Amino acid sequence: MLTLTGRTLTKSGEAQVGSSLLAAARKLGVDWQFNCSRGTCARCRCLVKEGRELLNEATDAEWDRLGPEELDEGYRLGCQAVIVKPGTITAVNRTYF
Repeated sequence: MLTLTGRTLTKSGEAQVGSSLLAAARKLGVDWQFNCSRGTCARCRCLVKEGRELLNEATDAEWDRLGPEELDEGYRLGCQAVIVKPGTITAVNRTYF
């Protein structure tokens, strides 16, 4: 189960292994902020509240944009955070601007 919260909408659906959180949000119709979908703009920054262990390891783009403190707190870039195992994931879009 995947529950994603954008600017004004929260929706739930099936967590598809291989999908990024951004792709899942777009498929569910969540108003998730993004510009580039490559990890450079950081508008898709999100806080993963549940299910961090079900996502891939942080990418180089995330280390460059977020840094160790934010990654430790559970922040990820939605375009880089890919679901690698089924389970329950809850994330909230937390863009910088």
